[in-house]
Amino acid sequence: MKTCIIADNQFITNFGITRFLREKGFSAVVNVNNVAELREELNKIPNAIVLLDYMLLDFTSVRQMLEIKAGAKKSGWILFSDEIDEPFLRQVLETEPQVSVVTKYDSEKAILEAFHCAENNRQFLCETAKQALKNQNSSTHLSAAKEAEINLTASEKQVLREIATGKTTKEIAFEKNVSFHTINSHRKNIFRKLQVNNLHDAIKYAIRTGIFDVTEYYI
Repeated sequence: MKTCIIADNQFITNFGITRFLREKGFSAVVNVNNVAELREELNKIPNAIVLLDYMLLDFTSVRQMLEIKAGAKKSGWILFSDEIDEPFLRQVLETEPQVSVVTKYDSEKAILEAFHCAENNRQFLCETAKQALKNQNSSTHLSAAKEAEINLTASEKQVLREIATGKTTKEIAFEKNVSFHTINSHRKNIFRKLQVNNLHDAIKYAIRTGIFDVTEYYI
């Protein structure tokens, strides 16, 4: 099997997945803690499989990550995360349709299938990713009376506005110079208050209520 580059600076994940991959026959497992180290290892091993948690590496944007992937065409990439962000997922897969996606909660079978697909330059999507992509076609309609009862804080409205422009949780946190967990907490509170479970419906609410002005964004 090929060499795997683990781009995830979470100790317990690194320890567990490294041991798992060695037991499954990978010839080598390399750990990187930042973007510079990822570039360096891909220059050395251009055909490696990259197991990457975008949220835990110091990418400045999704575009930067995609540029690195585009510069390492022989490598197979697996997005490996606790959370599936629908706009982020769509942006990545529209540019790099052969990238695979699996969560840290998935079964051994699913994770191994993702590696098998990455080795053969094919896409694997776990069930959570498939559901996230389907959510665009579903919608939760709130009544006008219910919308009037919703009380988002100023910070939550600002975060929702940023989300509606297509920014990921990590990008918003980076621009506002706050932690990823702070923005993620705002996002969870927004979903809870709106009683929605996907970004598509949250953005629809932002447009309906004037929190986000589509015409202003596209000018």
